[in-house]
Amino acid sequence: MSYPNSERKLAFITGAAGGIGFATAEHLAKDGYDLFLVDFNAELLEKAKQALGKYGVIIDSVVLDLADSENLLAVLTKRLETMEVDALVNNAGIGFARTVEQTTLDEWDRTFDVNIKATFITCKLIVPQMIARGGGAIVNVASAGAMVGLKNRVAYASSKAAVVGLTRCICADHAAQGIRINAMAPGTVDSPWIGKILADSDDPVATRKMMESRQLDGQMGTPAEVANGIAFLLSPEGRFVNGSVFTMDSGYTAV
Repeated sequence: MSYPNSERKLAFITGAAGGIGFATAEHLAKDGYDLFLVDFNAELLEKAKQALGKYGVIIDSVVLDLADSENLLAVLTKRLETMEVDALVNNAGIGFARTVEQTTLDEWDRTFDVNIKATFITCKLIVPQMIARGGGAIVNVASAGAMVGLKNRVAYASSKAAVVGLTRCICADHAAQGIRINAMAPGTVDSPWIGKILADSDDPVATRKMMESRQLDGQMGTPAEVANGIAFLLSPEGRFVNGSVFTMDSGYTAV
């Protein structure tokens, strides 16, 4: 599939098969974006493509383990020869329920490979392309936990703090060249990721109540709500927002 010279915009989304990634893909498809979707789960990615097909946009995809940095770099370098990306959403992320003493080196490395190194690689490859074409918009999905910390999520929260730092540095270097890049920092979002955490919990009901209580209104967010925020940051209406951390957490980080 070849995208160059298309009159429509192309959005590149990682972690696109479910949760915030899928909701973002759906929102952007409704807005008329063609889509390039990346996920490690081939079955869910195919289901996502089928569900998005009703919007009549061009959809391409690739199954990738973002922790495999060399393969990610090689595959995307090749794919970008036939793509011109207007909007990049680095949404993919993983985490482990561990304190610093419990976290293994392998868990730490894999978390950072997926959450920050893969984000660095996509930006490294796509930012020059955007600059050459006069600019583009990027949203890196961080976390409210990047600002306040999370219990038992030391690698995850640390990696998301690194996402915020990367985002600000790219803005500082390239805003004058037409790059708009922001970090989206959601609070607790009712998604398949949360479902997995609850399934692994000794007391899913109590864990869910604890997660809900972190938001000041006692409710988790939805993937669609976060997708609305991402779409705004990518849109012309978000022109004056650059290098920011756009927090959507129902007050979680306010107190």
